[in-house]
Amino acid sequence: MKLYALYGTSGTGKSTIALRLAHQLNVDAIIDDGILISQGCKVAGVSAKYEKTKIQAVKRAIFYYQEHADEVRKALQDHAYETLLILGTSQRMIDRITRALQLTGPIEFIPIEDLKTPAEMDAARYMRETQGRHVIPVPRVEIEKDFFQKIISHAQQILSPKKEVLGETTVVHPSFSGGRIQIHEQVLRKIVQITCQRFEQVKRIHKTTYTFHDLPRLTVQLSLGTTLGEDLLLIVEQLQQALYDETSYCLNISPASIDVHIVSLELAP
Repeated sequence: MKLYALYGTSGTGKSTIALRLAHQLNVDAIIDDGILISQGCKVAGVSAKYEKTKIQAVKRAIFYYQEHADEVRKALQDHAYETLLILGTSQRMIDRITRALQLTGPIEFIPIEDLKTPAEMDAARYMRETQGRHVIPVPRVEIEKDFFQKIISHAQQILSPKKEVLGETTVVHPSFSGGRIQIHEQVLRKIVQITCQRFEQVKRIHKTTYTFHDLPRLTVQLSLGTTLGEDLLLIVEQLQQALYDETSYCLNISPASIDVHIVSLELAP
C-alpha cells in the first residue's frame, strides 16, 4: 500500500483540505482523527473529536484503544486500498498510527506548509482556539449516524447545537475545545484609530468591520486628504500594511485581507 502523510500542528486546517488533497493524489482512503474515510463517507472508526478530554482525543487519534484499532485495521484489509492518506500533527504521530494499524510500505510525508500560506494557517488556528471549530472531512449524514449511536448508548441529546455543515465536511464543537473568545468592536475600532492616526492623510474613519466567516477579513471606510501629485495608491498600501501589522500583533491573527474603501477624497492646493 502506498502511504501519504499530511502533517502539521493542531488547528492549521489539515482536515479542511484533506478531501482536495486526496483527489489530487488519487488517494483511495483517508485516516483522520480516528476514522477511516473513503469517497467522502466514513468506513470505520470513531472520531477523536467526540471525546470529552484532549487526552482521550489524542489516544483515539493514534488508535491507542485495541478494539478501535482492530476495527479500522480489518476495514483496511477488507477493502484492500492501494493508496492511503494519513493526517497527523507530526511525523512521530504518523508513525504511531501506522504501527497501531500495522501498515507497511513507503510513506511520502507532506507538510501542511506546502499547501497553506502562513496567513491561512494562522486563521485556521485562530478559529480553532477561539471558537472551538473542528472539521471532519465527511458529510453531515455520516456524522448524524455516529451521533445517533451515541444517543442510544448514552441516552442523552447531543445533536444540532454541536455541529454545522461546511460543504462536504462537517464542523463540530467538541466538549474539550473550551469556550469562545470575542473581540469587542470598540477594541477593534481603537486599533484602527490609533493606526490611522499615524497617517496625516486620514481625515475621518467612517466604519470598521471585522469578519470570521471563512478567513478573518478587515474592512475600513475612510475619508482622505491629499495633495495634487501625491501617490494615493502608495498611501493606501502603507496604511494596509500598518493595519496588518497592528492587528496581527494585538489580536494574534493575520487578516487574510484588508480592504480600504475611500468614501471621500479632499484635494489640498
